[in-house]
Amino acid sequence: MKHFVSTAALTSALIAGSTAANAAELTIATVNNGHMITMQKLAPEFLADNPAITLNWVTFNEGELREQVTTDITEGGGQFDVMTIGMYEAPIWGERGWLTPLEFSAEYQEQDLLPAIRDGLSYDGNLYAAPFYGESSMIMYRSDLMRSAGIDIGSNPTWDEVIVAAEAMTDPATGTYGICLRGKPGWGDNMAFLTTMANSYGAQLFAEDWRPTLDTAEWKTAVTLYIDTLTKYGPPGSEGNSFNEILSLFNEGRCGMWIDATIAASFITDPEQSQVANDVAFAQAPSGVTGKGANWLWAWALAVPAGSNAPDEATRFIEWATSQAYIELVGEKQGWGQVPTGTRQSTYRNAQFQEAALFADAELNAILSADPTDSTLNPSPYVGVQFASIPEFADIGGYMGQQMTAALQGDLTVDEALANAQAYAENVMQEAGYY
Repeated sequence: MKHFVSTAALTSALIAGSTAANAAELTIATVNNGHMITMQKLAPEFLADNPAITLNWVTFNEGELREQVTTDITEGGGQFDVMTIGMYEAPIWGERGWLTPLEFSAEYQEQDLLPAIRDGLSYDGNLYAAPFYGESSMIMYRSDLMRSAGIDIGSNPTWDEVIVAAEAMTDPATGTYGICLRGKPGWGDNMAFLTTMANSYGAQLFAEDWRPTLDTAEWKTAVTLYIDTLTKYGPPGSEGNSFNEILSLFNEGRCGMWIDATIAASFITDPEQSQVANDVAFAQAPSGVTGKGANWLWAWALAVPAGSNAPDEATRFIEWATSQAYIELVGEKQGWGQVPTGTRQSTYRNAQFQEAALFADAELNAILSADPTDSTLNPSPYVGVQFASIPEFADIGGYMGQQMTAALQGDLTVDEALANAQAYAENVMQEAGYY
């Protein structure tokens, strides 16, 4: 006996089979900050258009994220389909074949990406990570406290002017500290800030022959000033503070100034998060003897590791999450002052964003002024502002960060900390064959 199957039933079965065949679970490694949390909240918008895809989120703090994704990709672990990485990792891992080159549709408008951000995430002309948000660093400060102290630091202050302001705004009796800075060890934590500060005093990580220059007078000047300033005018426990810890302090009204990632501006000006949202102003990162390299350049970006079993679906998710349409979605759902910034030229041309984001001009100026190819007073052989784009830097920067935290805690003198860092860096660079 013959059995007949209707055309409708056959079509339905084919669609179901195709959907099952194309089903993919994407495991996404990301960082636990506000913009990434928003991405998770809005992910159902992506899933509605991609019902065969499911998302598994794995969230870390900055230090843990770097450790986890680096271990996974270097050992070929294959745990993640989408990794949150930065401008340090993308070109190095892309060159080594550890990442899948990203190719998007014409609607993505890759040329809309800010050139410095796009170039920093590329290798040999190929984009290996798409920027979710980009940033430089700048001063964020309490305008009400500054007025009460009778001080105006202007738009391009020096470190001397910043320290005077920090002293004037410090009031331990009310739990108000003149300045909050990162102290938690890590090449992307305390060293991201400290390297820019040292740059402004004429220091650099390596000389032109790749010999480390971490025990110079310029480094000593910057580190001594950093420790003295935080000790006198910073909050207790600064050695444990990274971005999120200081964000909480600032939003509670306990920091007079904060020099850190420009992306923080959208959080500290949000009345739903910040108790001081209406009393915040901005200035460029302070200079010492030079403005070169005084503010960093970074992007948290999304990449597909070469070991992913679903590279097409992972690329599709990244295209959605880093598109102009996603930025507009956040603007509509969360408010234009909360969109991820520092990635697209079109964001800064958007009238709604300009109206909502009082920090827009200061942020863009900081990003455009950071030059990774010319970030030190004297010539350097490396690309990068707050890091050197070589594989060995993460090891050297991580060790140096530990030494700086030990000096901040008083466990080492500045001279001892810098001497230790210099010896360690020399050993690493010699073993790697740089000289």
